Amino acid sequence: MTEKQLSELLQDMTVAEKAEQLVQLNGDFYGGEDFLTGPAAAFHLTDNKAYRLGSILGSDGAARLTKLQDEFIKEQPHHIPAMFMADVIHGYKTAFPVPIALGASFDPELVRETAETAAKEASAAGIHVTFSPMADLARDSRWGRCMESFGEDPCLNSKMTAAMVRGFQGENCGDKGRVASCFKHFAAYGAVQSGRDYNVAELSERTLFEDYLLAYEAAVNAGAEMAMTAFNTLDRIPCTISRKLLRDILRDKMGFEGVLISDYNAIGETVIHGAAEDSRDAAEKAINSGVDIDMMSDCYLNNLEELVKSGEVSESLLDEAVMRVLKLKNKLGLFENPYKDASEEEEKQLHCCREHMELSRKAAAECSVLLKNNGILPLRAKKIAVIGSLCESRDIVGSWAIFADNSKTVTLRAALEEVCSDIEFQFIPSDTPDEKAIAAAKSAEAVILALGEDQLGTGESRSRTDISLPEGQKRLFEEISAVNPNTVVLLFGGRPLAIPEIAEKAAAVMELWLPGTAGCLGAADILSGKASPSGRLSMSFPYCSGQLPLSYSAFNTGRPKDNGVKEFIPFLSNYMDAPNIPLYPFGFGLSYTSFEYSPIALDRDILTADGGITASVRVKNTGDRAGKEVVQLYIRDVKGSVVRPLRELKAFKKISLAPGEEQTVSFEITEKMLRFYDINMDHTAEKGSFILYIGPDSTTENRTEFRLV
Repeated sequence: MTEKQLSELLQDMTVAEKAEQLVQLNGDFYGGEDFLTGPAAAFHLTDNKAYRLGSILGSDGAARLTKLQDEFIKEQPHHIPAMFMADVIHGYKTAFPVPIALGASFDPELVRETAETAAKEASAAGIHVTFSPMADLARDSRWGRCMESFGEDPCLNSKMTAAMVRGFQGENCGDKGRVASCFKHFAAYGAVQSGRDYNVAELSERTLFEDYLLAYEAAVNAGAEMAMTAFNTLDRIPCTISRKLLRDILRDKMGFEGVLISDYNAIGETVIHGAAEDSRDAAEKAINSGVDIDMMSDCYLNNLEELVKSGEVSESLLDEAVMRVLKLKNKLGLFENPYKDASEEEEKQLHCCREHMELSRKAAAECSVLLKNNGILPLRAKKIAVIGSLCESRDIVGSWAIFADNSKTVTLRAALEEVCSDIEFQFIPSDTPDEKAIAAAKSAEAVILALGEDQLGTGESRSRTDISLPEGQKRLFEEISAVNPNTVVLLFGGRPLAIPEIAEKAAAVMELWLPGTAGCLGAADILSGKASPSGRLSMSFPYCSGQLPLSYSAFNTGRPKDNGVKEFIPFLSNYMDAPNIPLYPFGFGLSYTSFEYSPIALDRDILTADGGITASVRVKNTGDRAGKEVVQLYIRDVKGSVVRPLRELKAFKKISLAPGEEQTVSFEITEKMLRFYDINMDHTAEKGSFILYIGPDSTTENRTEFRLV
């Protein structure tokens, strides 16, 4: 449709029709014998009214969605098709590693490729929009939804978010095999207090702008068609009815022109927050704040028409919201082809096909992080006991892989048997020490312990106060490692765990995260030596839960403690019972080879506003295996009008080197990279001295200095 045709369509719609376009219900409302007595009854829906609404969520399958679309077109007075939206977070039928793991790849191109593949599978199943990526910054691993974040760093989070948007949408979300991307949750949902889901977030305006908003803005700049509001309050206002957040910041400052949708019943929940009197008041506040679609509440459904007729909401404002929805449907090509790419035949061809399973395998290998290795890996032992319930579990793809084909999930056992066929394995799927496990460990040359969380232990509404391992798993490790010191620990899960005892006593530790459908094959590739580990931590691993929230980009205090000192020192900023620093820092990860960095070379040490500095290092593979290294650049602003972080990631490059090979890695430093929100909340770079670090992780001391004049 042309803009003119869309305008004419809008002008011809009644207020009731317009309001209906701004309502989204889930698939439970469509079909089933209890339709009118079940969920529809609470929303006062008649059978045909449900099919006049603008979109539905959570349903999939070409056959079902094609049939549903026929009903929508038939019942809607102007035959406007519906949009079908779903949570395709890190894969559709073929699941890829969870986002926190994808962040650990430090490879935006890999993230783009996984999203592109997920879009192909989802679009063939009739889905038009995915509620992904989650651009929330996560610095507290008590929060279960860490698994959906790319991690703790604004730079990494922004690059991965933008890559995922481009992967889903391509050049045009209406193209074949593409879906529209909806980033979430705006804003600062990852900053919920105590890591407790749906909790309040209390941030200074500077912290919000400096750290938490950057990835959302990256999604906007990447062309994301939709955005979703957050459940939490910010500045003590529910995000879903914050005019400052949604209109002033998202739309005016960031320039977002797409469709804004609430999270599930988030408009209705403003009444429970105590920020709206009732559903009518909530609807008025949300629409006036800029929320276009009400997901899964009756606020717009039962109040918006009357609010417009009473003059409490202007019809021109309603028209703006409806036009955004119609424009997105038009971009998706739904007016010409309401079914878009839905195809039962293509579903069969694409879902969990060999190419997609290979990508799942490759991605998991790129995301796995080797945290410790005394030389036991890659595996040389020929008789190995594999212990832990997770060694045979299929619940390892992620709690938001809701459409994944679980029958295709490759277990750790199946992967080891396939990839390491020359090794004799004994599998004991138990999380507590018993006679059989102890005996197997004693007689084996080495032990692999599969520990951590399955997909039910992490995710939405899966917050924890203690992120150490369960007591049974701790006892299992202690007893097994006591009889066999050649114990390799494989960690599953969607968040950093506190594992100081394991870090001290295990022969090797590798973080597998929740690796996806074929992810265990990627892990087996690393264990066997067919692939070399190259993942780097996207979130710091704490010593204990009491250190949280935690981030490498901390600030100095007036009484800082030297991080090299472990013992408690009175009257310095430290703990009596734990170090200040994490167990494993952001950006950390080992390889099967070693890399050597040259000192940093600058082409000049004075930076001007319209110039640039080229910073270079030589990186050499000094081992006897090929490997990949993530070269990371950090900057510290030595003195500012406000206190500045000790260091901030500003750029990174992942390179591959053969044994003995070396490569020059260069970065361009610009004035823009140095900007921050100063004492007056102006976004600027202040003149002065800066320390530049380039190395393998956030603790590198390979440094030099330059000045901005």
